[in-house]
Amino acid sequence: MDKKKMGFGSKAIHLGQEHDPRTGAHNSPIYQTSTFVLDNVDEAIRLNKDQEIGYTYTRFRSPSEAELGKKVALLENGEAGIALGSGLGAISTAIMTLVKGGDHIVASDVLYGCTLTFIDDILSDYGVELTLVDTTDYDAVREAIQPNTKIVYLETPCNPILRITDIERISEIAHEHGAKVLVDSTFASPYIQNPLDLGADVVIHSATKYLSGHGNVVAGVIVGTEEFIRKVRMPHLQTLGAVISPFDAWLVMQGMKTLELRMERHCENGMKVAEYLNDHPAVEKVYYPGLPEHPQHDIAKKQMNGFGGMISFDLKDGFEAGKALMNSVEMISLATSLGNVDSLIQHSPSMSHFDMTPEERAAVGINEGQVRLSVGVENIEDILADLEASLAKMEELIK
Repeated sequence: MDKKKMGFGSKAIHLGQEHDPRTGAHNSPIYQTSTFVLDNVDEAIRLNKDQEIGYTYTRFRSPSEAELGKKVALLENGEAGIALGSGLGAISTAIMTLVKGGDHIVASDVLYGCTLTFIDDILSDYGVELTLVDTTDYDAVREAIQPNTKIVYLETPCNPILRITDIERISEIAHEHGAKVLVDSTFASPYIQNPLDLGADVVIHSATKYLSGHGNVVAGVIVGTEEFIRKVRMPHLQTLGAVISPFDAWLVMQGMKTLELRMERHCENGMKVAEYLNDHPAVEKVYYPGLPEHPQHDIAKKQMNGFGGMISFDLKDGFEAGKALMNSVEMISLATSLGNVDSLIQHSPSMSHFDMTPEERAAVGINEGQVRLSVGVENIEDILADLEASLAKMEELIK
């Protein structure tokens, strides 16, 4: 049977997994070891030259990490993948593999707060320049690219306003100028979107989110060409140390076995919640690419297999309304992550994007009364009932 022709759900379960030939264990073992015993010195020398062909030390590579990286790469239709200890570990390591002092990055002006901090505050200290741009404005992207531009960095859908960038169009522009396109596809997962198929060079996931899906692990994955992944591993992962533990890699792979089922329910529930919020009198605006009035709805339909479970919305009465709403939910949890099986809610300006100034947030549409909702896989009636009761209580509290 050609496993590559299987459906997505079957691939997520079976691809990349090799049953232990020694014991026949059905689940992949957790190789909870820091180091590996080598046959001889020649073997040590050979493996130190090419870590992709074996194992010497878990900070470089482990069987659990290798299996996870391979599994996500196959789902993303990429040549190779590498798993790391966090989503930010994946983002920072991927970027640092491609830039040096004097280089330039073009990035979306709406990014996860810590990603922006890394590029704008940390890399700038080492002479890497940054231009932020609305990546739905293709002329602006083209004008922002300089002779020393090495990366065009995207989030799509972006965090938290769910802007959708046309990956194919941006990739064409970037490649005309010799720049690589990196896409953080965390909000979509490989089930909804495959950036490499659309022309991107590298795709990054915070595996903490949808890939794992159960809120029990912090991890990241990078997928790209074999040549690029070799450079990521040695010397960048080797020296920067964003290593994933074998147990965490195993946990992500267990979560991925239900990725298709979960994403179908996330998408189904997400659309119903977005429609409910869109009609609620206390809500000023809903950000969800599945709604026809979303400004990039047609692009989302073109490049995504579903619209996901992430929603942001602006409340008419601003921050105090958002605070009252989030203090009123019962089943939905106030938490700053996303992609879990259970629904999570947060105030983006004071939580995920707290390190931006109010002026920076306002400039890109992250309003003070903006709430981000990660819609879970609970029964939709229960999610809507919690929202309805909480919105009613919110309106009473702010009278």
